[in-house]
Amino acid sequence: MTLQLSGTASLPDRRVVVTALGITQILAWGSTFYLLGVLANPIVRDTGWSYAFVMAGVSAGLLVAGLVSPRVGRTIGARGGRPVLAAGAVLLALGLALIGIAPTVPVYIGGWIAVGAGMGAGLYDAAFSTLGSIYGKDARKPITWVTLFGGFASTVCWPLSAFLVEQLGWRGACFVYAAIQIGFALPIHLFVLPARPDEVSTATADKAAVDLARDERLVFLILASVLTLGAAILSMVGMHLLALLQARGVTLAAAVAFGAMVGPSQVGARVIEMLAGSRYHPVWTMIASTVLVAVGTWLLYLDVPIYAAALVLYGAGNGIGSIARGTLPLALFGAQRYPVLMGRLALPLLIAMSIAPLLGALIFDAAGADGTLGLLSAMATLNVLLVCALKLSIPKPEQR
Repeated sequence: MTLQLSGTASLPDRRVVVTALGITQILAWGSTFYLLGVLANPIVRDTGWSYAFVMAGVSAGLLVAGLVSPRVGRTIGARGGRPVLAAGAVLLALGLALIGIAPTVPVYIGGWIAVGAGMGAGLYDAAFSTLGSIYGKDARKPITWVTLFGGFASTVCWPLSAFLVEQLGWRGACFVYAAIQIGFALPIHLFVLPARPDEVSTATADKAAVDLARDERLVFLILASVLTLGAAILSMVGMHLLALLQARGVTLAAAVAFGAMVGPSQVGARVIEMLAGSRYHPVWTMIASTVLVAVGTWLLYLDVPIYAAALVLYGAGNGIGSIARGTLPLALFGAQRYPVLMGRLALPLLIAMSIAPLLGALIFDAAGADGTLGLLSAMATLNVLLVCALKLSIPKPEQR
């Protein structure tokens, strides 16, 4: 059942909505998930807090984001994405301001808890759900375009963060990002995004939240496992890649250069998927994603001296995996239930992202680079098997 506004002609211009969400996604990711990539060391030097406590902020934020995601999905299903994304911008601003004034670690973590609530209401899952509520079954291309924008978050915000730290200090950088959320992202969400479709009611959304047939429950469970395992791999590699490469004898400068290949590979793969993806079911995008990630991690584990190729493959897999994360649930469960189910799927995914860096650090301390990369390769291989099971579990059209 397709969820859409009354009449195709009343649908808002995709170019406007996608550009608006794409820009706010860059700013949301850049001021949250990627923030400490630049600010962590200045915070440690200025406050004397331990690096572990500083980095724990992101983990706390991701954990909270996961916990609020089911309610976020239900709210988007009932009210549309505009009020949810607007609230996300406000929460991000409040959290960033609190981080900026934090005199102690507990206050700092409290700021990240507020940021986490904003992440749950303002990152990919909420944006994808919003696009699904607006465009229904035709949301695949807008979702892909938004991921293209999001792929530039670190490219745009890391240099911006470095400039702000140099000019204003890390606290000033947090205040500027808070002001951007209030003065830029909030008005975009309020005045560019449409109100919810009149046809959608809270009762309909609540019914959709539990309306899964028996065969759909199995598909949903496997899909949740695939997305959660993929998120854990992404988070673990993202936090520890440079350390893993250096443990293999790569210099810091070379490790940074290799790591920089991941971003362009993600964007390039997304462009290819955007051009060709409409010709096949999104499950094939997910299969390709898991295979590419598995090959990339295995090349790293086997210590083959082609790190560039390994990370290009890994980055490409992650790039199209973000698209599949948004488009596959839409194709499997339909537009009406999409916002609610995206909220459900985000819960284990974001919790995994919050825990994986700590797990990776413990394994790295105990087993070194070989043990960590071996675990990542095994996880990636398991995900290939899971996505194959997902493909086999999807009912054929005549069976529905």
